[in-house]
Amino acid sequence: MTIDVRFISISGNTRAFIQKLVEFAKAQHGLDENYPLIQAKEVHLQTIPENETSDFFAFVPTYLEGGNGVDNGDVEILTEPFREYIRFGENAKKCLGVIGSGNRNFNHQYCLTAKQYAEEFKVPFIADFELRGTTQDVQNIYEKLVHFK
Repeated sequence: MTIDVRFISISGNTRAFIQKLVEFAKAQHGLDENYPLIQAKEVHLQTIPENETSDFFAFVPTYLEGGNGVDNGDVEILTEPFREYIRFGENAKKCLGVIGSGNRNFNHQYCLTAKQYAEEFKVPFIADFELRGTTQDVQNIYEKLVHFK
């Protein structure tokens, strides 16, 4: 069994987290085959949208421009191709939930893009991690994905 994840990584932080998540899943699977592996696919700025054939979790960082995200708006930048990928065809129906990342220094805007994705696609905001995440974040998020219902 595998858990499918889709992600976009601009600065490399989300990619680094996903790599740690994949390795953690391999280690768990090696100890007990009942633990699923993680199958990850990165959506790049040049990715041509395709119809997803299995359910997946979306990992999205936050890159915003302007506003404070509370009362004077915000503009999503750099991750818009991922939103378009999920909007494509029936992909939004295959998205089980969203995991967000960001920098806590940005207060309310921390993980705001992921929260907006969750709202738009009517899926749960499952978890968050800061920047590249910690070992504990990897373990916690893996457990949430494994036990997601």
